[in-house]
Amino acid sequence: MTGQAFVFPGQGSQSVGMGAELHKAFPVARAVFEEVDEALSFNLSRLMFEGDAAELTATENTQPALFAVSMAVVRVLEHEGGFVLKEKAAVLAGHSLGEYAALTAAGVMGISEGARLLRLRGQAMQRAVPVGQGGMAALLGVEPDVAQNICAECAKGDVLEIANDNGGGQIVLSGHIAAIERAMEAAKAQGIRRVVKLPVSAPFHSSLMAPAAQEMKEALAEAELHPAEIPVIANVTAAIVSQPDEIRSLLVQQVTGRVRWRETVLAMADKAITNQHELGAGKVLTGLARRIVPDLSADHAGTPAEIEAMLKTF
Repeated sequence: MTGQAFVFPGQGSQSVGMGAELHKAFPVARAVFEEVDEALSFNLSRLMFEGDAAELTATENTQPALFAVSMAVVRVLEHEGGFVLKEKAAVLAGHSLGEYAALTAAGVMGISEGARLLRLRGQAMQRAVPVGQGGMAALLGVEPDVAQNICAECAKGDVLEIANDNGGGQIVLSGHIAAIERAMEAAKAQGIRRVVKLPVSAPFHSSLMAPAAQEMKEALAEAELHPAEIPVIANVTAAIVSQPDEIRSLLVQQVTGRVRWRETVLAMADKAITNQHELGAGKVLTGLARRIVPDLSADHAGTPAEIEAMLKTF
């Protein structure tokens, strides 16, 4: 056990321009972006580097785009940094769509396969619920049991569920829009520190995503998956997964299931992880790690300068 965990960000970390410096600086990163573009038959890299923010935020684009940046960082670290990830990493994990990057880094699937699956995942999620019928809200400064009580009180026959237990008092709710609005009012009335309606177009990680889960079940049944070469902690169980059949099952469950990120980071701590390295766009998971396990050393890399700084820590 090396004590090193590598993690991969999910939706919300995207921004126009992400990956552009990597593309310019490293041929191996350019190869990743070109492979993703070819797999999707779409110039996703142009959208990422210089496109419209609203178009990039569409989930069918965001998901493979964040995946591409994460995989570009992995390839740069491996080819320019002179180390083999499976020799450095005790465990991998990814937040929601980031789990696909973790599994790809672990050798479970190829980059083209991961990009295609995430494009389909985004499209399926958007199709599952008509725009305007579902939503999500973040509650900041709340414990899971309090959030669960709010769900029970405010559902009133609608779907209202905990989608993400992100840790550090951050809980994301998902469900029918009317129930989300009731929950936001109830949370404010209870004095919860901050309540934020999220700018998303669908109620991700809720039972309303059942049609998307069925689509992913069919797609994953045909996907070529291999046993993980590095242990991966699954979102929906916060436990190690390694075998293809179990990976398929958990990725299907993940579409409707809770992202147990707080439990994931705590599981890392239980495995004597002392350092967490976030690979990809943004630094959301780096901030969460420090709130969940304050003595966990955490850093991030998504640009050439950040990669250079991270390499000095090994």
